Amino acid sequence: MANNKTATAKNTLAVTLVKSLAKRLPNHLENVKGLGLKRIHQTVHVQDTPENRGMINRIHYMVKVEQVK
Repeated sequence: MANNKTATAKNTLAVTLVKSLAKRLPNHLENVKGLGLKRIHQTVHVQDTPENRGMINRIHYMVKVEQVK
């Protein structure tokens, strides 16, 4: 099982902000900032960890996610 966790940690996700940050909940804005996104159509690569997945799930309506191999 430990081997499975390390394989998941090496995977990365490409997260793209597709909606505006205007008039959003403060904790949703903090999640966007925590992922490293600042403007619309910006794409960042983050590790596929449970913490990042949780932030992405909270703001799923504002981002597009793709798995990078």
